[in-house]
Amino acid sequence: MPQSKQSNKDAYSLILEAIDVGVYKPGDRLVESELAERFGVSRTPIREALQRLETQSLLERDGRSLIVASLDHNQMAELYVVRRELEGLAAKLAAKHATEEEIKVLQEMVAEDDALVDDPSALSRANRRFHEQIHLASHNRYLVQQLDLVHRTMALMATTSLAVQGRGEIAQSEHKGIVEAIAARDEEAAERALKEHISVAFMTRLKQDAVLRES
Repeated sequence: MPQSKQSNKDAYSLILEAIDVGVYKPGDRLVESELAERFGVSRTPIREALQRLETQSLLERDGRSLIVASLDHNQMAELYVVRRELEGLAAKLAAKHATEEEIKVLQEMVAEDDALVDDPSALSRANRRFHEQIHLASHNRYLVQQLDLVHRTMALMATTSLAVQGRGEIAQSEHKGIVEAIAARDEEAAERALKEHISVAFMTRLKQDAVLRES
């Protein structure tokens, strides 16, 4: 059996990462044998990983096959409601608990990400890292776990709102405001800034989806 190039990751993590980066998109069929060959692991851990992903509603049944799930309008709206509240709490806790080093990392991330505003895919990955850094800076393991699940589910959206014209620059400006509030240890301002950031992202996605439906 071929050795996995990413042997430090289990089958679940490998499949999840492939969905997250768009190798497998909503509606794509996942086949045990093909996944085992791609990742260089046996079919048993692949089967177990697929069952776990189905339990988490990241995969769904299409007859006897498993496909990457997609979100309808109501599911997307529900996801953003939960994300807004949890992200806001993470920012509030980060303003209270983040170390000076964690704040410096956030500041450096925002500065470096300015160079990516014309590359939606790269900016989307950077955006994910930025939000994860805030989650970690909250120093609340249970909140981090819940937000991890929310962000995994976000991968079921086929497009990124950062692809909308001008959204990259606006998002970067919003990120700067969030970090400034965290650095100032202003818990309420940090929570408010991140909640507003998520609300704007949701409105942008709604407009984006409306355009796609008409095309």
